[in-house]
Amino acid sequence: MLGAVVVGIGRAGQARMRDLLAPLPSSPAEKLVLKGFVSRRTLDEQQAVKQISLEDALNRQDIQVAVVCTENASHEDLIRKFLEAGKHVCVEYPMALSHTVAKELWELAEKKGKVLHEEHIELLTADYKQLKKDLAGKSLQEGTLHFTGGPAPEGFGFPSFSGLSRLTWLVDLFGELAVTGASLTEDRENAYSKLTVQLLTCDQRPLTWLEERGPGLRRAKSISFRLDSGAVVDALPAAPREPVGLFMQDLGLFAQKLLGQVPAAQLQAERRRVLHCLELAQRVQELAEASA
Repeated sequence: MLGAVVVGIGRAGQARMRDLLAPLPSSPAEKLVLKGFVSRRTLDEQQAVKQISLEDALNRQDIQVAVVCTENASHEDLIRKFLEAGKHVCVEYPMALSHTVAKELWELAEKKGKVLHEEHIELLTADYKQLKKDLAGKSLQEGTLHFTGGPAPEGFGFPSFSGLSRLTWLVDLFGELAVTGASLTEDRENAYSKLTVQLLTCDQRPLTWLEERGPGLRRAKSISFRLDSGAVVDALPAAPREPVGLFMQDLGLFAQKLLGQVPAAQLQAERRRVLHCLELAQRVQELAEASA
């Protein structure tokens, strides 16, 4: 059994605690046992679990795993501390607000012989899985992915990092990409922003990614992918809800890594994808800030 601590207990942290307390039967996640939670606030028990200090979480020998669910800006420091303390780490995307730092953290994990896992539940949704099946074997001619949502909370970084899940969709669907342009329109007084990014696939097909946030904007994704057949995929496919929740699916994958059940080739491909997406996010930020 591996003792785990959840750091940060917002919505994601509460979901992580729930899944650790009641893991999927006969799954690798049953090897994890929740020992406590860490929060900057002083709180009563949560889901009958006691709060412990960050220092205790780092030093206790019965805690081998940290699940980090805090704001993006704090990820780097927490990952570094837990890895240095000899703990495995599962963290919400993005693991860092810099591609350079992410590489350093992964190198530290390798040096310590620990698992560093960046959560990407957007790849586990039923509609995305169906979309990927629908596009398999087809060639993209051009496409657009437009996300809308409310203002990003403080500490979530530049929009290309806070919106990393949409960029991850595009890379997972169409392979490694190149950034050819990026611009950011902002109205800080009204908490509005719109990031527009131009991308190219390896075979020089254009993609546009828009990340738009502001008060009153409904959280939604719209797509338009024109294929070589002339067909246009302009809506996410309907797919039945899966019986296992997204965080539970991700917890199972993390636990498989902890138990050495994930093939090396799969781990390498995932690391390459994660670092490529963070590199793209950093390049988008650089171009958008340069054009401001």
